[in-house]
Amino acid sequence: MDSTDKMVKDSDSLRHYYGTTHTSDHDLSLSSGYRGSQELSEQFYDPYAELQSRLAELQLELEEGEITAKGYRKRRALLMEAYGQSSENSPMSSMQGSDDDILKHYEKLSQDVPSDFSFVPDTHRSLELTHDLLGHEDQEPAEFMYLSEREGRSSYSLSSSFPADPSANGATHPSSTYEFSKHGLQLPLEPREISEADFDPHNGNIPMTKFDNLASILRHRGRNIPKLNAILTLDSKGKEVSAITWDKLASRAEKVAQVIRDKSGLYRGDRVALLYRDHEVIDFVVALLGCFLAGVVAVPINTVTKFKELNYILNYTQSHLALSTDANLKAFHREFTAQGQSWPRGVEWWKTNEFGSYHPLSKKSEPPALQVPDLAYIEYSRAPTGEFRGVVMSHKTVMHQMSCLSSILSSKDKQRRRSSSAGTATRDGGRLIGPAAKYQTVISYLDPRQSIGMTLGVLMTIYSGNTTVWIPQSALAVPGLYANVISRFKPSIILGDYTGLKQVAYNYQSFPLATRNFSKKQPVDFSSIKWCLIDCLTADTEFHEILADRWLRPLGNKSSREVIAPMLTLSEHGGMVISMRDWLGGQESLGCRLPEPSADEERMGPSDLSELLLDKKALSTNNVRILSTSPPRGGFLDKNIKNTIRIGAFGYPLPDATLAIVDPETCTLVPELIVGEIWVDSPCLSGGFWGLGRETEMIFHARCWGHDGTLEMEFLRTGLLGFIYAGKVYILGLYEDRLRQRKDFEEQQNPSITCSDIVHTNRQYRYHYTAHLVQTIMQTIPRVFDSSAFDIFVNDEHLPVVLLESPVAITTPETPNGPPREPDNEVLEDMANKCMNKLREIHNVRVYCVLITAPNTLPRTTRNGRSEIGTMLCRKEFETGSLPSVYVNFCVDGTVMNVPRDQNAEEDGGIWSVASSHFREEMLIHEDKQYSGVDERNVVMDDRTGGVLSKFKSIVDILQWRVVCQPEELSYCSIDSKSRENKGTSWKKFDAKIAAVASMLVNKAGLQAGDNVVLIYTHGEDFVHAVHACLCLGIVAIPLSPLDTNRLNEDVPALLHVIEDYKVKAILVNAETDHAMKGKLISQHLKQSAHVARVTIPPTYNTMKPGRVSGGCKDLNFTMKPDWTNPGRVALVWVYWTADHRRTAVQIGHETILEMCKIQKETCQMTSSKPVIGCVRSGSGVGFLHTCLMGIYVGASTYLISPVDFAANPHLFFLSLSRYKVKDTYATQQMLEHAMTIPPLKGYNLHETRNLMIAFDGRPATELFGRVRLHFASCGLDGTAINTIYSHVLNPMITTRSYMCIEPVELKFDVRELRRGFIVIASPDSGPFTLTVQDSGMVPVSTHVAVVHPETRRLCHMSEYGEIWVSSNANAQGFYGSKALFDAERFNASTIDGDPCLTYMRTGDLGFLRTITRPVGPGGAMVEIQVLFVLGAIGDTFEVAGLNHFPIDIETTVERSHRSIYPGGSAIFQAGGLVVLVVEVSRKQFLASLVPVIVNAILNEHQIIVDVIAFVARGHFPRSRLREKQRGKILATWVTRKLKAMAQFTISRSPDGGFYIKS
Repeated sequence: MDSTDKMVKDSDSLRHYYGTTHTSDHDLSLSSGYRGSQELSEQFYDPYAELQSRLAELQLELEEGEITAKGYRKRRALLMEAYGQSSENSPMSSMQGSDDDILKHYEKLSQDVPSDFSFVPDTHRSLELTHDLLGHEDQEPAEFMYLSEREGRSSYSLSSSFPADPSANGATHPSSTYEFSKHGLQLPLEPREISEADFDPHNGNIPMTKFDNLASILRHRGRNIPKLNAILTLDSKGKEVSAITWDKLASRAEKVAQVIRDKSGLYRGDRVALLYRDHEVIDFVVALLGCFLAGVVAVPINTVTKFKELNYILNYTQSHLALSTDANLKAFHREFTAQGQSWPRGVEWWKTNEFGSYHPLSKKSEPPALQVPDLAYIEYSRAPTGEFRGVVMSHKTVMHQMSCLSSILSSKDKQRRRSSSAGTATRDGGRLIGPAAKYQTVISYLDPRQSIGMTLGVLMTIYSGNTTVWIPQSALAVPGLYANVISRFKPSIILGDYTGLKQVAYNYQSFPLATRNFSKKQPVDFSSIKWCLIDCLTADTEFHEILADRWLRPLGNKSSREVIAPMLTLSEHGGMVISMRDWLGGQESLGCRLPEPSADEERMGPSDLSELLLDKKALSTNNVRILSTSPPRGGFLDKNIKNTIRIGAFGYPLPDATLAIVDPETCTLVPELIVGEIWVDSPCLSGGFWGLGRETEMIFHARCWGHDGTLEMEFLRTGLLGFIYAGKVYILGLYEDRLRQRKDFEEQQNPSITCSDIVHTNRQYRYHYTAHLVQTIMQTIPRVFDSSAFDIFVNDEHLPVVLLESPVAITTPETPNGPPREPDNEVLEDMANKCMNKLREIHNVRVYCVLITAPNTLPRTTRNGRSEIGTMLCRKEFETGSLPSVYVNFCVDGTVMNVPRDQNAEEDGGIWSVASSHFREEMLIHEDKQYSGVDERNVVMDDRTGGVLSKFKSIVDILQWRVVCQPEELSYCSIDSKSRENKGTSWKKFDAKIAAVASMLVNKAGLQAGDNVVLIYTHGEDFVHAVHACLCLGIVAIPLSPLDTNRLNEDVPALLHVIEDYKVKAILVNAETDHAMKGKLISQHLKQSAHVARVTIPPTYNTMKPGRVSGGCKDLNFTMKPDWTNPGRVALVWVYWTADHRRTAVQIGHETILEMCKIQKETCQMTSSKPVIGCVRSGSGVGFLHTCLMGIYVGASTYLISPVDFAANPHLFFLSLSRYKVKDTYATQQMLEHAMTIPPLKGYNLHETRNLMIAFDGRPATELFGRVRLHFASCGLDGTAINTIYSHVLNPMITTRSYMCIEPVELKFDVRELRRGFIVIASPDSGPFTLTVQDSGMVPVSTHVAVVHPETRRLCHMSEYGEIWVSSNANAQGFYGSKALFDAERFNASTIDGDPCLTYMRTGDLGFLRTITRPVGPGGAMVEIQVLFVLGAIGDTFEVAGLNHFPIDIETTVERSHRSIYPGGSAIFQAGGLVVLVVEVSRKQFLASLVPVIVNAILNEHQIIVDVIAFVARGHFPRSRLREKQRGKILATWVTRKLKAMAQFTISRSPDGGFYIKS
């Protein structure tokens, strides 16, 4: 990663890092704020212009009497020397005259400076600039380490992961993509110098620079103003509940410090946790100051709600001591007990309210010397995403903050005294002394334990000696109480936020007499208020008017508009103030363009709260187009409400701050009047997060690009978006509160904003801010309690989401035990539609989704002790489906722009249409065709005797040959549930048992050749005897599974249909099935169903004990007739059942049986020395072959294991593989899944098993191989022995991985191309648009496979997929009993452009052949191997917008989208042109919140919108006995409205053409 990549950070990663936790501390020296600014000035400013500006400032100070003539000469000489000018040669060298003479000489000096060196701001810049947002990569992590103080911010810092100069190593800086003029970028604002020193308000002769920390100031206050009140706390009724004087506060704090020093065993700089309730203000302040005095680092813990959060902070900060009060500890104990939690270990808890006061040994003794560490405290707050993070604050940083804020708060009085000659204050060397220098009273209801509430309510109180009156927020709800408190205590400063002030102001508007008549003794009087400080992130200009004109002024404040001061604070970074109005002046030194003020602005002055009227459309493209700098009062212009927006300024940045506007995505300075992120550098900044160096480096030590490269400065990234105009800061919102949306086609083709200076502009997106949208919603949509908005990134585009809280959505029961209330969906739908329409009309926001919840249910964060909706928390819970929403509404049309369509295929019938097929044909005309070679094995030899097995006409003949050749050898043996062998059967005895069953069928049942019989057996030798008895008699055997008593509704009708359709003459059973069928449950059900269906049940014969016979089949003349082996003659019928219990019966002839056995033997290299094991699926397919035929064909012993015994003890199967050294065996996916539920036993080894075949009738499960290999690795099962086979109902082994000696071939394909019929290997940046498919193996012997277009019957090219066609003698002869022409053609298909001599069987499955290269040759030589990949059945696919989709892929996406969805608990299908999704979920409430999760997951990965989503409870999702989805049954029940759905959400078209999802 080059340096550019490390500097340019992604917008989504910024959302994450603004919401992460921890790191270290960065002290800031006062000189650092100017170091970077001076270097920047030298880079962009002419030094003569800078000298001229500094001299002008110096002269202004002289004129105003701020400095004496002597001070003027000294500072001027220093300036001249600093700028390389000789004082001796300058006109000032001999200046000894009066101030007038000095002024004359200064004017001459100014004239001597060459005019061509002066800096002239570019006043011709257009106000219509467009900013291009560039992409980038995340930066590399940085290691956390402690550094000593350095120039700039001294800190717990980090080793940077990028070079000091980002242009090093050949990096190209991002602004190279712009073509700006020399001064086109908005340069960082310079600091303003504070000209006056800060003095103690209680003693004008004591400079505050005398003190290094608040601990020393506290001792000073305790000695000098001992009896003045420091803090007073009121209750919710306005009554004083506690107060503390300065001497008492200092004494109690000294006592806490003494106990910590003497009894805690802590070292300097160790952390101490502070746990206090918000009303325990005095106890908290005592503990905090006690930590300062003791030299330990305080860790206030205020926002924890759970035990694990408290434990996390204690452990992460290594706090082994916690301070609290007795009442608080008891409350914590009750809460921990209720949660079942114990107290955190390794932490000692002290009750500071029991410590008392400090008593020195003597009145003259001095308190212990202070040993103050670098850090003062660590303030924990929640990130936007909800995580905790601790911001470290050093003592030096705190003192800088206090000095700066003190200067601001005293600037108004100083400005008034400058402009008025009257007054009693006098000057001494530029500072004020006398009565005018007075301390102030502060009233605050903000949380005093954190952020700005602690900064101004606690720390500033100590620094300035103020008196703080704290009132709980609940008191604001009482009309008139807050005004009464103000009138009683006559504060000069009130500290609040918009929420609280709106409450009291609106209460006054509604009930003015309640305020005025609240107290007869205390008339309402606000005349004492000089500052109304409002903690906020955006300035509410409309409310400022109400607050000033309708609350402050009517209640006695004549300077109401000068009082209001919104403060831009970083509550997540220690409550630092970035900007607020002040009367300090010095805005000329900011280094920005200051336009000529209008008449109104000139009258109001530069310190007034400026407002701008902006073009809303331009602002949505990050451009600031100013329509008016003096907008009319009353908010939006009524006639232009859709086009304008009113923005208020906070004021100039803090005087010691360097502030820049930076593109948050490219880290480049933005042009003038372009919206960007606020970056700030100041000595008042926190040093970083506690414990996370990487985040500290990225956020607190960010560097940005200028047009000449990287600025040699480090900034804090605030996460605030805004702009600068006339040096004042305007904020639009947080970065995470900004929504972006792609412009529609018309907007992109007809942009309304252009910029000739920018060559490479990004015109794709519009940007909107949550605050503006919420304001519109609250003003225009009735019955909305609160709301939030954000965007989500789905399907490569940003989609706006709106959350509404409304009383209409309340579902809680009206009575304690009553039923839940049903929300009015019609009202909710109307509310959602109005919300979408209003936002589209006013803001041009095309809302994607609206969710509605009950009031106070959206996730909230705490700010100033008050909860407010957390946008990022809402987004997080929206994406996880955790919101308690009762209604959801989507609008897709015009919002989702990135849905792919195949226009030709859509109009002509999908990817198999003529147009689409012709397109692929032209694209792939040079590609090879897809077909395999054939390895014919016409001669098959028996390894034991050397006989030719291929000369036999049937398996019956081979059996008779085995009886003759090896009569006494073991043929069959059963293994019981305890892994013991039952009595084995020799070949001769096996033949005799078959003859006995055959005799019974002929003599007792009267069956003849050609008759159909059903075999219902449990797995065992009886079943094998019956099968071979039917074969030697020419009777057609139809094996069926035993009836399941739990699924008689499926099994009994299926049996009756088989009996009826195939004219079954008899049912053969063994003792177990005979007993079950004669039982009351099955017999009654069978009789009743047969009576209703009018089916005659044939007689049942138990072949368990057929009777004795003398001799074998040949002796009793039970031999094959020659015509029985003729082609077309049916020997056996395999019946397959789909998961929906739909029947597929295929007929098998004797020739087909021998071919299947031959392919198994030759492909798997089976020999007579290795036994065969039969276990499951013995009624058809590979299971039937291994149970009934393969042992006979190869001359090996066959061991039978009951599936019932396997289910009870899966180890039984694998113990048998190990004991009998079985080389080739067969298993199903369900078998292995069941076996892997228990750990493997020790003591058996599977190294002899070389071929464990796992049958799949479609696409193999990609994760199964890895899980099986890992599970059985300890048993010696080699990975190459785990092999999948492609087993079809018409051919049990079309392809196999047996003996390929390589692990499965996994390929990742681009699903976007797959939907169009192409096979394209996915690129690494394909993201979610990839599909991983495992191969199904190679084509076995005597088998030919081709991939064919299902419509044109032409061979497919190599880079497309088609239908899999198979040419093999092992194919089934046909569908038994079917006379349909299509079924006949399916078994006799031929290609147009292939070998005309070959006939194929059409599988109905889609797939493709691909040649791979692997080192499997001699000596590791590379060998080409052709393998088959199976995608799925054609019948399961569906088409949307002309593109082909496989349900299994969409269902996989749905099932992993949310934990409430059961594995395998979704089914998607098309019905009536609708895409329907049925989902099985574990929860029953708030299903509406799951809908966006599912819709987004499908849209993101598959680019389609489902039309219907139905939720069913567990147990109501139809599944087969093998837990497979019954798609057909699900479809049938949904179409017939018999599906037991808990809730159904339907997408339908609205009248205006849009889509919406509603319940």
